[in-house]
Amino acid sequence: MATVLVIGAGGVSSVCVHKMAFNSEIFTDIHLASRTKSKCDAIAASVKTRCGQEVATYEIDAEEVPAMVNLIRKIQPSLVVNLALPYQDLPIMDACLEAGVSYLDTANYEPKDEAKFEYHWQWAYHDRFKEAGLMALLGSGFDPGVTSVFTMWLKKHKLKTIRQLDILDCNGGDHGQAFATNFNPEINIREVTAPARHWENGAFVETPALSKKVEFDFEAVGPKNMYMMYHEELESLSKFIPELERGRFWMTFGDEYIKHLTVLQNVGMTGIEPIKYQGKEIIPLQFLAAVLPKPETLGETTTGNTNIGVIATGEALDGSGEKTFYINNICSHEAAYEETGNQGVSYTTGVPAMIGSAMMLQGTWAGNGVFNMEQMDPDPFMEMLNEHGLSWNVVEMDAPVGF
Repeated sequence: MATVLVIGAGGVSSVCVHKMAFNSEIFTDIHLASRTKSKCDAIAASVKTRCGQEVATYEIDAEEVPAMVNLIRKIQPSLVVNLALPYQDLPIMDACLEAGVSYLDTANYEPKDEAKFEYHWQWAYHDRFKEAGLMALLGSGFDPGVTSVFTMWLKKHKLKTIRQLDILDCNGGDHGQAFATNFNPEINIREVTAPARHWENGAFVETPALSKKVEFDFEAVGPKNMYMMYHEELESLSKFIPELERGRFWMTFGDEYIKHLTVLQNVGMTGIEPIKYQGKEIIPLQFLAAVLPKPETLGETTTGNTNIGVIATGEALDGSGEKTFYINNICSHEAAYEETGNQGVSYTTGVPAMIGSAMMLQGTWAGNGVFNMEQMDPDPFMEMLNEHGLSWNVVEMDAPVGF
């Protein structure tokens, strides 16, 4: 029997909690907390209807460490699953250490005042978690998360070394809105407007945001423009694959998205510095996020597929020379909504959060300290992906990518 406390009540949390409830033999007692209890109550009601399992709900400010500690001690979970905002990672980790419970998240820490996703803040917690006999698993979403597991599966089963790696994230869904983001608007826009960085010859190379674009033909989606940008798994992959010569991350955006984002950026609405408005301080991006459609409301109208995967080139395990493999998942927005009431982008992050939690609770993945997905055996995670709605496929390509 395992008790779990989930923090956050957005679309990813909704998917994760639904999937936990569908696997009640692992997650026997589910608790859900966020700053807005009504959102937790709505998820709990849906879970009760769809899965028949009760979910206890609470109001909590995840940045208030003493309050978090009190809640954890009240519930006494085996694991805290952080599906809140990246700004809240460190306070939640502090609370877990003080309360003596293990930790999992899907996105690495980011300061509020700077769009800078990096792991070093959380890696600095390793010794404290190790000494406490606790485990912290970082980035158990899709990217980061599944893409890292995909990569390490290829290295375990197909490639002795990985020389080049490209992560391709395509959302081919149509939500019917003029402009909306498929996950938290504030985080999405901060990521997209930040300078791009990719790994090359032992260092990160920075280029202007959205300055490199190529077209790629995605299965079940079709040809899409994808843009090179920075994503946090490049930091961990370059650390745990020392022979990596080049690592890049690509994400697709439609022309309408780019047009709207450009206008919003030009008029200052994507800024993260406080401004004075009617005697009060506001942050433009937070105001923009407040008026945009909530990602968790897009499920009913979103159609189409996501296609996310990695292309890796390196020395083949069988000694047959250099080879290139493409491993990916295709997820239907409609199927995700039918099962959990959420669109596919939330689904592709929420399911891996559930699987990572199951890995920890069952002791399949274990250790004392702070760990990334690349440090774990990919095989049991890959098996659960196939079993819980995110089946994957791997093919050998004729040649390395030419972009």
